[in-house]
Amino acid sequence: GAAAHQAAKSQDRGWAWMVLFAAVLLQGLTLGFPSCIGVFFTDLQHEFQASNSETSWFPSIMVAVLHGGGPLCSILVKRFGCRFAVMLGGLLSSVGMVSSSFCKSISQLYLTAGLITGLGSCFSFQAGVTVLGYYFVRWRTLANAMASTGVSLGFMLWPLLSQHLLDEMGWRNTFLIFGGILLNCCVCGAIMRPVQLASGSLLEPPKPGGEPGGRAEEALQKYLAFDIFCQNKGYQIYTLGVTWMMMGFALPHVYLVPYAIQNGVEERRAALLISIIGLINIFIRPLTGLLSGHRAFTGRRIYLFSLAALLCGLSNFICVISAEFNVLIIYCIILSIAMSGIGALLFQVLMDVVEMDRFSSALGLFTVLESITLLIGPPLTGLLVDITSDFHYVFYNSSFFLISAALFMGLSFCALEKKKKLKDASKVPLDNPTRYRYSETATGPQHQSHPPPVVEYITSI
Repeated sequence: GAAAHQAAKSQDRGWAWMVLFAAVLLQGLTLGFPSCIGVFFTDLQHEFQASNSETSWFPSIMVAVLHGGGPLCSILVKRFGCRFAVMLGGLLSSVGMVSSSFCKSISQLYLTAGLITGLGSCFSFQAGVTVLGYYFVRWRTLANAMASTGVSLGFMLWPLLSQHLLDEMGWRNTFLIFGGILLNCCVCGAIMRPVQLASGSLLEPPKPGGEPGGRAEEALQKYLAFDIFCQNKGYQIYTLGVTWMMMGFALPHVYLVPYAIQNGVEERRAALLISIIGLINIFIRPLTGLLSGHRAFTGRRIYLFSLAALLCGLSNFICVISAEFNVLIIYCIILSIAMSGIGALLFQVLMDVVEMDRFSSALGLFTVLESITLLIGPPLTGLLVDITSDFHYVFYNSSFFLISAALFMGLSFCALEKKKKLKDASKVPLDNPTRYRYSETATGPQHQSHPPPVVEYITSI
């Protein structure tokens, strides 16, 4: 009736594009934000007399909470809706950065900038992605791809802005200004008004009844797919591979600026390096997404992903050879291309490996595990740098994790496919066919009725 007509009117047109614009801004403000922390690294170290390891805990906590807070955000969205979650996130991010400007010790920064700002960014970002699912049906894939360019924009602009403000007014005042900038998440949230769906409301009310114990178990299965992990070999290999890879993935982002400064690169030019990565990402990421969507790569995306991780790992050796500014620019270009591949394929491969109806719960476990290694990677490497006083270990470490993860995933999937072929050849009926499942799931637009999407927590790299 009228409600269905109203829903159809608001989807894929009109206000939906305003919502998309807000989502682009949101991703720049939230996911792009940690990219500028490297700019403050040296100043914070001097201010608090902290070691590399101690200083790197705070960007690590921020990134880990940003990635791992997904299940919490899902519960918020289910309870209060996306708009509320985005605006609450903006408020938390802002409070975190404003209180960071008054911090008296590095450990206070872990709480304010790390935990509070990280959690706020997580709520704003994940709820902002979920809203797109309600506003776009036909153009959903395009909308998600366009929204993710916000991350690259943030990557490009945050470091330049940070360096400028840092030179002009010091880190405390800069953090105060960041608090004001992050409040814009609330404006983006205000734009994301709830969609009236054919069924009436935007969000289904929680179903009453059920045993408390059973309910807790159900929630675990819903948000963290341990059953898929135990049964689906492909998902198991991929989750372990990516979790291991994340130990080394974030290291260049945290340590590239201090490494360049230590080797005599001027501070402004050092901040420019991260911006170069962001600029190239803006163009390469959509291209990689389009290319990997080609039917020639159907069922083979995992190998493309492993290749991107391998290239990412190998590129680190360029830094070790020389820390000249021109050499570092070449490094950033190669790293950025490889990173775009990882960013564009991360969830696409996951969609290939698990059934779509269990995707959001598979993603829950995936992001929580990934956030643990994102948290411990930089401080452990910082400890190594403190002991040896040699920044080269950052890049050796990063290479080790990325290259070993790439080889593990590529070779394991190769073996898995061989096993499957042998099984098919001998035509033995499988006792559990889902166990060796690695097939393509159609993720294109479907033309039957469109139920509202499940709340998905999507992180981006």
